[in-house]
Order: sequence, then C-alpha cells, then structure tokens
Amino acid sequence: MTQAFQTAVKTNISDAKRRDAIETLTQANDTTNLAVLVRMSGLSGGLRRNAVDGLISCGANELLEELANDRSVAPELRRKAER
Repeated sequence: MTQAFQTAVKTNISDAKRRDAIETLTQANDTTNLAVLVRMSGLSGGLRRNAVDGLISCGANELLEELANDRSVAPELRRKAER
C-alpha cells in the first residue's frame, strides 16, 4: 500500500488531505488503488467521484468499464464511469 492510498483511507484526516492523496494516486497512474477507493463504502461520495475522475484522467478504460458494470458501486458513480 502506498502512502497516498493510506492517507486517502484514514478516518482521522481531513477531506482536503484525502483529495490531495487521490490526486497523488492519479499523478502516479495508480489505477488499481483508485478503483479500490471508488468501491469503498466508507468514503464520501465526493471523494469516490474524485477517484473516478482520476481513473478518467489516467485513461483506465477497462477499469472504468468494470466499475460501470459493478452493481455494488453506487449508481451515480457507475454512470460517471460509463462516460
């Protein structure tokens, strides 16, 4: 687990720091951990949307398609992943 991923999932940290961590994952093209964040029910919807945006920025089309078809992912996030 990378430091950025650990920061994104910590419970006692601000959303601003979590967003920064998601941006770091995006810049590192860490699509696997971004997809994990999208699936995490413990994160706010806004942070999970940021993770989907990161996947879009990385051009992770296969993962986005997988998320769009995953019924365990919130419908709004599935629709965003379809775009």
